[in-house]
Amino acid sequence: MNNQPPTSSPPPPRANATPRLTLLNLACALRPRQWTKNIVVLAAFFFALGDKQQHLSPLMLGWALLAAALFCITSSAVYIFNDIIDRERDSAHPVKRLRPIASGAIPVATAWAVAFILLGIGLGGSWLVAPEFALMVSVYVALQIAYTLWLKHIALVDVFVIAFGFVLRAIAGGFAVNVMISSWLLICTFLMALFLALCKRRHEKRLMEETRLFNLRPSLNDSDERLFDQLIAIMAGAVIIAYAIYTQWPDTVAKFQTTHLSFTIPFVIFGMFRYLDLVYRQAKGDQPEYILLTDIPLILDVLLFGVCVWWIIIAA
Repeated sequence: MNNQPPTSSPPPPRANATPRLTLLNLACALRPRQWTKNIVVLAAFFFALGDKQQHLSPLMLGWALLAAALFCITSSAVYIFNDIIDRERDSAHPVKRLRPIASGAIPVATAWAVAFILLGIGLGGSWLVAPEFALMVSVYVALQIAYTLWLKHIALVDVFVIAFGFVLRAIAGGFAVNVMISSWLLICTFLMALFLALCKRRHEKRLMEETRLFNLRPSLNDSDERLFDQLIAIMAGAVIIAYAIYTQWPDTVAKFQTTHLSFTIPFVIFGMFRYLDLVYRQAKGDQPEYILLTDIPLILDVLLFGVCVWWIIIAA
């Protein structure tokens, strides 16, 4: 007599589990949290609001928002391409191994298809905005491909490429609404992006040394944490000085017909100090886009800065 309990067949899989999981993984692969970087595309429009010589309209705001949306779509295609190329290295990273492509949750063939579709939408739609805008988007894509395949493996060059990507966003936003953006504003954008990139690399350097995984980012093998500390300090001061000069530059004063933009300088200084506190005391320099969405003091500082700028150049 057989006393063994009867074996039961495993329950059938839920039919909707895979589609839901795939859609969720695809949404994660787009990295929507990093779309905050594309707010820079709107800078030209917002800083043109107080220009008495500009005749802006709701339609121009629509073009600016469309330009930012197209940059989000295009940048997501670039992120997927980067994750495909780096999937083996990311699989050894303590955090990046959870990304959908590195973990195998999204097949590589599916990832390639989504990347090409998004790239087609981004590049094709950019021509509807303006040919010059489409050119900037194309340059951004070419630069990011070169970054993924080669430039990000060169120490310090990688952070300059990241910073130049923000400058391209700002210039593209100006083309989208046919507004010339101040050269000093471009300098501030470049310096700020360089500052954030250096903070991110410093965090990655420390993580690499703590985990002893020296293949996480090979370019960091030729870098030193003390060097990053000095460069971060230089960039923090450069951002504050450059913005202070911008507020009092003759062209800025003539454009907005006021010298009172200097009252916004304390908000910039506090923002830099707060970010440095997060980087050095709380070790949060690895995800600037996350910090900007979650850190209450920094969010309040940005909001107060925006209100102050609005009051000075528009309401007053």
